[in-house]
Amino acid sequence: MVSRSAELHLQIFNSPSDGQMVFQVYDSADTFDDFREPVREVRFPINDDGEYIISDVNAGRIAVLGYHDANLNGILDKNFIGIPREPIGLSNNYRPKGPPSFDRASIVLVESQTMKLDIEIFQVLGNRGQWGVGIGMIGKTTPYLNSRQSSYQIIPAVTYIGERLQVFGPNLRFGLVGSGKARLALSAEYRIGAYKEKDSDTLLGMGNLRSTLMAGLSLQYELPQGLELELGYQHDALDRIGGGIANINVSRGFQYKSIRISPELSVTWLSKQVNNHDFGVPIEASTANRVAYALGSTINLGLGISSFIELSEHWQLIINIKGGLLPDEITNSPIVADDTILSGFTAISYVF
Repeated sequence: MVSRSAELHLQIFNSPSDGQMVFQVYDSADTFDDFREPVREVRFPINDDGEYIISDVNAGRIAVLGYHDANLNGILDKNFIGIPREPIGLSNNYRPKGPPSFDRASIVLVESQTMKLDIEIFQVLGNRGQWGVGIGMIGKTTPYLNSRQSSYQIIPAVTYIGERLQVFGPNLRFGLVGSGKARLALSAEYRIGAYKEKDSDTLLGMGNLRSTLMAGLSLQYELPQGLELELGYQHDALDRIGGGIANINVSRGFQYKSIRISPELSVTWLSKQVNNHDFGVPIEASTANRVAYALGSTINLGLGISSFIELSEHWQLIINIKGGLLPDEITNSPIVADDTILSGFTAISYVF
């Protein structure tokens, strides 16, 4: 009988001197992009010459992850945003600067073949974290009556990912506790002003709404099948709006070649202060054609999609779009005409 398996001979460079080397074999982009559910995992005590053999590997297109299990806890330790803390190495000596692409790390094994792979172990974030610079834009559509304007703003797209701190365009996170499946972080987000009174005749006399900084806490939990649950609350840190916003988000990432797409379902609670700031009409701003209108808190449903595109080893494109369905209490406002609103962020950056 002809064997349908193959054998891998691995030569590890920058090999550690203690602990264990763990090798995982993946045959799917869907599980490789967050290093879960490998089809094969083997463990070896550290070998001084850095040579390891994995037998009986199923033939086909695969990708190999090797990591140094320094603390012998049996898992690949990750920081609060899911980036490996322990040194890793990938087939093709691929070094991703974001979610790893199966297409770029994969090799093709032929039945009964013996293949030699050279893999260099490296620390994903190095000693000082990972920096990126570029240009981005944040914006959102307007639901306001007689307004065809959309609010947008060009911003520097500075990114930083460290052991605990993550800066991503208008968003910031700082990990407090947890790693792996459950993580608690401080979060902050720049919130662009909802409108300027010149956007519509309906808004004249209402004043320009200012941008502000929202800050709070975020809890992320990894569910089975690659799903991720996030619970968060942010409050107006600059007291320009008052009140706060709470979110429940469920998302899942899908990898296609060098593109990762993550659809998201969200439920958002807006406090009455936020609602009245964005959609209310105060008594002093009321007119014969614009009656005073006050709102309470609301719950909004939303859908979103984000994509990470690895253009090259150092260049990446990020697109994040969210759509929200406004409830009747908001659409009944005399200054609101539409029941949906879109917001988004896009950036192109060079990552060092």
